[in-house]
Amino acid sequence: MKFNPVSYVVLGLIGLRGPSTPYQLKRSAGRSINYFWSFPHSQLYSEPKRLAAAGLLSEEVEEEGRRRKLYDLTEKGRTALKQWLRTHPSEAFEMRDMAVLQLFFSDFMECQDLEELARKQVDVYCDRLEVYKEILEIRKGSQASDRRMAPLNLGFRLVETCIEFWEEIARNPPASEPAGSDKYGNS
Repeated sequence: MKFNPVSYVVLGLIGLRGPSTPYQLKRSAGRSINYFWSFPHSQLYSEPKRLAAAGLLSEEVEEEGRRRKLYDLTEKGRTALKQWLRTHPSEAFEMRDMAVLQLFFSDFMECQDLEELARKQVDVYCDRLEVYKEILEIRKGSQASDRRMAPLNLGFRLVETCIEFWEEIARNPPASEPAGSDKYGNS
C-alpha cells in the first residue's frame, strides 16, 4: 500500500483521539495540525476507508441513525505509524507564502504599495499570533502533552520572526531595480 501524508495524519489523529468518525478527524485537524500542515480536509473522508481496507484501521458502522463510520487504529496501523515516525525527513520545510512571492516581484510595485503589503502582512501575522495565544490559553492546564504543544511554540517563533521581518520591510523597503533588469545574471 502506498502511504501519503494524509495517511499518517489519519493514523496519528486516531491514535491520539481513539475511535473517530471522519467528521471528528476533520474537526480535530482544523484545531491542531492545520496551523502547520494544510491539506484538503475532504481527504479525511476517503482516507480512513482506504486504510481500513488495508487492515490499518478497523471500521464500525452505526446500526441506526446516520450510520456513521467509526474508525480505530489496529495493531498493524500502530506499527505503520511508529515506522513512519522513525523515518526522518531529509529536507527543510517548504515555504509557500504569496506575500513573499509578491515581495520577490516587487520591482514592479511602487514603494508605497510595497510598504502597504508589508503593513498588511504585519496585521496578518499579528492576527495569527492572537490565535496561537488563544490556543495556548485554552490548553493551559489541559492534558495535552508538551510534545504536541511544541509545534505551537515553533509557530510562535515563526510568526514573531515574520512580524519583525515585515515591520522592517515597511520601515525600510529594499531598493528596487528597474523592471526588466535581472540582478541574478539571467537573460
